[in-house]
Amino acid sequence: LPPRHMDSVVQIVEALDSTDTGFAGTVPELARALGGCSTPGCRAVLGDPPHVPPAPPTLSHEQWLLFTQLLHHDAGAPERGAVLAPDGSTVSLGPLLAGIEVGLKRAAGWPTPTIEPPIDALYAVTITEALATSFLLARDGDGNRATLGPGGCWDDVDDPQNYTLLGPPSPIPDAIANGAMDGVLLGAHLAREPIPLADLLRGYYGMGNGTEKGRPPSSYRRRDFGVLTGPGKLEEEVAAMLRVLRVLPPTQELLEDMGPEEVVAIARQAARDFMEVYVECPAIVPRCMWGARPYRGTPKPLTLPLDSIYIHHTFIPSAPCRTFTACARDMRNMQRFHQDTRGWDDIGYSFVVGSDGYLYQGRGWHWVGAHTKGYNSKGYGVGYVGDFSATLPDPDTIALVRDGLLPCAVRTGRLHHNYTLRGHRQMGHTDCPGNSLFHEIKTWHGFK
Repeated sequence: LPPRHMDSVVQIVEALDSTDTGFAGTVPELARALGGCSTPGCRAVLGDPPHVPPAPPTLSHEQWLLFTQLLHHDAGAPERGAVLAPDGSTVSLGPLLAGIEVGLKRAAGWPTPTIEPPIDALYAVTITEALATSFLLARDGDGNRATLGPGGCWDDVDDPQNYTLLGPPSPIPDAIANGAMDGVLLGAHLAREPIPLADLLRGYYGMGNGTEKGRPPSSYRRRDFGVLTGPGKLEEEVAAMLRVLRVLPPTQELLEDMGPEEVVAIARQAARDFMEVYVECPAIVPRCMWGARPYRGTPKPLTLPLDSIYIHHTFIPSAPCRTFTACARDMRNMQRFHQDTRGWDDIGYSFVVGSDGYLYQGRGWHWVGAHTKGYNSKGYGVGYVGDFSATLPDPDTIALVRDGLLPCAVRTGRLHHNYTLRGHRQMGHTDCPGNSLFHEIKTWHGFK
């Protein structure tokens, strides 16, 4: 089959839009016919799905098979509907195309569905039904059930075919969360300004045939979703969706013994957890996505929470990496150097900061690194890719650590709230993290 990549999806969308396929509806309606939005809440908002048409003549057999597989709803394996985006994130097509359908309908003057209580259709078909269901099921279970996540990894980022989750699935693995946030953002955009779907996807995911400038908009999804939504709005919409699910026959019994206070409490918890995990905390690219070699030897566990953060720059590579491909290559090169030349067990840093909007997992949250001699078990080592002796990282890249990673590490219990932040040069004989970056971190919370 064609690779499970957003490029393949855009080619399919273009082929479907280019001619009369024999299907009267839009591409998102075709997606719904194939099962992309088949849950009770989604049907209540958008109606029953259309009948599945015969394979359109404009698509190859392989393209039609891929599109059908990506939209077949399988609650037991939600990761099967995912594709890899150029920024290295993984996106589920179901919630993405459902949000786009609502946006297109609004642009065409669609009368809002009369559902009691009233709900925001854009959030209902993308995120709030999935969130409400996830937290409802956890309430009825044994308390150990995951409500959000996990992430996952592709078998091959150049020809992605199989996506494997990194832990037990919740109803909202990371790919569904990404697809839902993108569905909200692109649906809201289309409602204001309808443009051809292939152009919208190509622009948002940064597939401008190598001519894209800077980061693609998709790498800002967490920030943009947070700006558009806010925790109050999300909580309100999850609560409204819970009240709708209470009257829909397939989901009635999940809520039959639940009072109004419990509905509010579940909605608050669901909204708060989602915003913390997917908006306030930055995305971290797992080791298997950048192509890490195995750790050598036995990693030593850290005792959390830690007291310190040490800021580094890589010096070599000296240029910031601005795409997933470049950052993943830099990670592999650094790991090779640290293991083969320095003789360390693994890449030394806890986390590495790309200028593509993403953090990359080195040793991660739980294992002692090799970044700040004599202090590796006392703090996390965070390295910026590039030489920042004379220049600074982009403002976004500075904020990724200062306003994203550090507050997230405190909130999740990995770092003491009264942590100390230092540059590498304060702990040993080195110019790291470069004069410019060192002057910058002096202004950060916790600097001593």
